[in-house]
Amino acid sequence: MVAVVLLERIEKLGQMGQVVNVKPGFARNYLLPQKKALRATKENLTYFEKQRAQLEAANLTRRGEAEEVSKKLDGQQVVLIRQAGESGQLYGSVSARDISDAVTDAGFTIGRQQVLLDHPIKTLGIHKLRVSLHPEVTVTVTVNVALSADEAEMQAKGINPARLADEREREEAAEAAATAAAERQANAE
Repeated sequence: MVAVVLLERIEKLGQMGQVVNVKPGFARNYLLPQKKALRATKENLTYFEKQRAQLEAANLTRRGEAEEVSKKLDGQQVVLIRQAGESGQLYGSVSARDISDAVTDAGFTIGRQQVLLDHPIKTLGIHKLRVSLHPEVTVTVTVNVALSADEAEMQAKGINPARLADEREREEAAEAAATAAAERQANAE
């Protein structure tokens, strides 16, 4: 394990200024290159204590900006048109990049790293996702994955297009069966 001092809040790890033990690969490949932490040496700890006020002020400024954007972005809905099979399974999946591009097209610039995708989206429907604007500010964005713009509108209203199509098919089959039975009845007479 490697001891590092965090330069910002990291979800599920700790707050700014905390000294935490992490695996060497996590520190070497993520925390240190992203400037999210420093190795917990005496020199780095004294450097951090000298810079703490500036780091906290910069963090407050970024947090304030993120909160302003979050008021506008929270609850935003974006539509993604994808091809899928009859069961609603997508041919592929929706990635964080797809979502960040759709949100950017809606007028909010976010990166794919900010989209917190717990599992890949592989089905049609409405999915709620978290977007991290700042380590302390997270908003919810709704992603509507549909076959067409018309189906996206139906899904947004709470109507399941696949179920509607199944009901139509059943009604058509029942009408065809009734017509066939009527024709047989007429032929028998």
